[in-house]
Amino acid sequence: MFKKFTLTDKLLFVAAMLSLIYSEILFFNGNSDQAIFIGLWVPSILCFGMYLKIINKKSND
Repeated sequence: MFKKFTLTDKLLFVAAMLSLIYSEILFFNGNSDQAIFIGLWVPSILCFGMYLKIINKKSND
C-alpha cells in the first residue's frame, strides 16, 4: 500500500500525525489553547502535501 508514496509523502504524513498526537497530549494536559493551535497544523500540512503533488504532476506533463 505504501509503495505508491514517495519519501516526501511519507514525511508529510508523519509530520501531520505527530502534530495531531502532540495536540492531543497538550489538550489532555490542560493546555487547550496551545492544543487547538497545534491541531490546526494538521490540515495545513496535508494540504501542503496535496499542493506539492499537484505541482509535481503538472511539471511532469
